Amino acid sequence: MHKAMLGIGATALLLLGGCGGAPGTGSSAPRQEAQEVRISVGSYNLNNLPFFIADAQGYFKDEGLKVRTENFAQGGSKVLQALVAGSTDVAVGFYDHTIQMQAKGKSVTAFVLLSRNSGLVLAGGNDSSFDPARPGTIRGARIGITAPGSSSDFFVRYYLERHGIPESAVSLIGVGSGAAAVAALQQGKVDLLVNYDPAATLIQERGIGRILIDARSDAGAREVYGGIYPTSVLYAQQSFIDAHPGTIEKIVRAERRALAFIARSSADAIVAALPDSYVSGDRATYAKAVEAARAIFSTDGRFAEADMATPLAVLGEFNPDVAAARIDLSHTYTNRFVELASTQH
Repeated sequence: MHKAMLGIGATALLLLGGCGGAPGTGSSAPRQEAQEVRISVGSYNLNNLPFFIADAQGYFKDEGLKVRTENFAQGGSKVLQALVAGSTDVAVGFYDHTIQMQAKGKSVTAFVLLSRNSGLVLAGGNDSSFDPARPGTIRGARIGITAPGSSSDFFVRYYLERHGIPESAVSLIGVGSGAAAVAALQQGKVDLLVNYDPAATLIQERGIGRILIDARSDAGAREVYGGIYPTSVLYAQQSFIDAHPGTIEKIVRAERRALAFIARSSADAIVAALPDSYVSGDRATYAKAVEAARAIFSTDGRFAEADMATPLAVLGEFNPDVAAARIDLSHTYTNRFVELASTQH
């Protein structure tokens, strides 16, 4: 969720292929599957782990796909811009991007779920006075977020809104993610920090602070958002999905293998399957982060209809385009390819 994406301009596309329905073809011409697929991923955050596994383990290659990974670690808004501009074919990013794009009249559809929950935590320094049992104690806090308009920003603002606390009661400070975010808390630049793993685990392992709200769990997500908040997905413009359904199905099969691998493997085995370029920090700490975040990962890639309303409710509070639009959630995601993949091998 990035404010920068609100200015993205592109030609509106026909929105088809929602939940349960087959993507439209719009033409009787024979389809030609992509020879190479450009997939962009915008973050090393643990939410995207199933993509890292599929790439590192050669699951795409096993499906006969030549995948070129692009825009690594450049941020979700940059990845979305690349997708809409046509310089990448598939994005690894947050599901709520599809809602924001529909509000702008553009057809972007998620086709496999990687992370069924946000994985965000709110951590406090060892001398923090904030007590989640008394939400009002957050007043006056300097809260580190990854960046303005990010998911961590909305995490804080939605929490404040749910507890009737004005945004002016706190100071939101962009501190990035990973080691930079941990350092901001350690050095006292912020009192509280909202971030993902592996930063959350690093804070605990180094004795820098403690986790006060843990949205890696379902209970924590409901405390902050009022429900489960699906996050990391693979999505594409509907025109690409319509033109290359066989390619999309192969990507989904590869990701389902990755999800199954995560579900059945120990954290150590998962980390051992990754090259150093995918691992943030030392492998032992990263393995602890994987174990702590295990509950966020989907096991089969399917979208649960009941959960998709949570991101819409959150976006509707802070995104004027979404608030003003009549969003049809069934056209922001599809389970079609997951269902097809589940009937094969």
